[in-house]
Amino acid sequence: MAKMKTKRAAAKRFKRTGSGKLTFMSPGQNHASMAKNAKRQRRLKAMDTLQAGDRKVIENLLPYM
Repeated sequence: MAKMKTKRAAAKRFKRTGSGKLTFMSPGQNHASMAKNAKRQRRLKAMDTLQAGDRKVIENLLPYM
């Protein structure tokens, strides 16, 4: 049986932590920054963790991560 392919779009967006959780960059920080206050922009720079309900779907896209 052939090896499964990793979905490259998902591999670029999600990283696995040491404890096995999946993290991703917060969306919404690339444009319209003048309309967002400093507190919101700082919060958007942080990595978010993926919710448990979405984790199974993303793990199917990343078989070897």
